[in-house]
Amino acid sequence: MKIIVTGKHDELTRGRIRRAAGDAHVEFTPDLDGGIESADAVVGNVPDALLARAPRLRWVHSPAAGVDAVLSDGLLASEVTLTSSTGNGAIPLAEQAMLLVLMLDRDAPRWSRAQAERRWDRHVHGELAGATIGLYGLGHSGLDLAAKAKAFHMRVLGMRRSARPAPGVDELLGQDELPRFLAESDYVVVTAPLTPATTGRFDRAAFAAMKRTACFVCVSRGGIADDEALIDALRRGEIAGAGLDAHGVEPLPADSPFWTLPNVIVTPHNGATTAETARRGLDIMLDNLGRFARGEELRNVVDKAAGY
Repeated sequence: MKIIVTGKHDELTRGRIRRAAGDAHVEFTPDLDGGIESADAVVGNVPDALLARAPRLRWVHSPAAGVDAVLSDGLLASEVTLTSSTGNGAIPLAEQAMLLVLMLDRDAPRWSRAQAERRWDRHVHGELAGATIGLYGLGHSGLDLAAKAKAFHMRVLGMRRSARPAPGVDELLGQDELPRFLAESDYVVVTAPLTPATTGRFDRAAFAAMKRTACFVCVSRGGIADDEALIDALRRGEIAGAGLDAHGVEPLPADSPFWTLPNVIVTPHNGATTAETARRGLDIMLDNLGRFARGEELRNVVDKAAGY
């Protein structure tokens, strides 16, 4: 059995990977190039051109939580099992969402500007207690965010594909209830993955359905919101503000209006960039390596048709 692991790993991590793989032969490479013809598994991205040359390939693991970057047309059509590291960054991602919500609620940039000018600028601001937060996506990060929002005494609305119980969510709404979800939320937070079903979900009609006092926050993936529609809604005052850690184009171009709109907070898709996220992701990968080598059921298997 041959397993190819892409990326850069120090010797300590390589040793852990070899031990987890048991008797399987492990090859390390910064970028996937040769050797794919005899590979049974790959940790990393497998472009379609290489996939076509890999008759033995049975499993691909994405070191990231989202799989939109690795789920190619070829992989989608193949019988290769795809797994991910979903859940590795859920905690810091939920923290980032709460940070953006708090910054928007209290107009934190105003304090930053005043500090830079050494100016004492007290003002009346909001509080989150009693406000409604709408969570679009209730995976690992969405559920963790629900618990954090409840700690701030917020009402939590949730929306996801399945109707299974969601701890911390006061009311779970179906996809056909999006207008109500938007109309009742003071903060709409996107934690869903980018899939064919979610791409462009927040369009002009969606932003028009939100309260003029509401804010839009996205911490999962760009492309779920139509950027031009969002910019237009912000300029027209159809919504009060936005906190964006995930963007349709990354890095965010220097000429993007998001940089200079006064009611927007931009962070560089940095919410889950923590040492613990990397550690949890490695633990998930090591667990799956052992499972694959032993012929056991893999965890975090992706529904390729659904995209997550």
